[in-house]
Amino acid sequence: MGFSIARVYDPRHDDGVRVLVDRLWPRGVAKGDGRVDRWLPEVAPSSDLRRWFGHDPARFDEFAARYRHELDAGTAVADLREIGRASEQVTLVYAAWDAEHNHARVLLDYLETALAAGTSPVTGPG
Repeated sequence: MGFSIARVYDPRHDDGVRVLVDRLWPRGVAKGDGRVDRWLPEVAPSSDLRRWFGHDPARFDEFAARYRHELDAGTAVADLREIGRASEQVTLVYAAWDAEHNHARVLLDYLETALAAGTSPVTGPG
């Protein structure tokens, strides 16, 4: 299983299953237009954390740490693991304009770290 990220507005390539990981549905994207295969709003940062961050690059490191804490405390990543088991490629799609300072990048790092260690952030080994 492999994970990658892309903006929801980018053209579809060899993305495998495209999973929208935003809490809110992106503006200008119709739900049936094929840009998104699944939507997992529960894996996105909490509304309070998202508002606190406000896409301010100066707050990104603290945002990333708080978001990782939310991921550790929740069970939403288990859904991504199940999607990954059923597909060789999963693309986490997001709507933020900043490609470097966004939650999808943090989530990708979180998943890759767990995969490299041979564990799941939710269910442990395997």
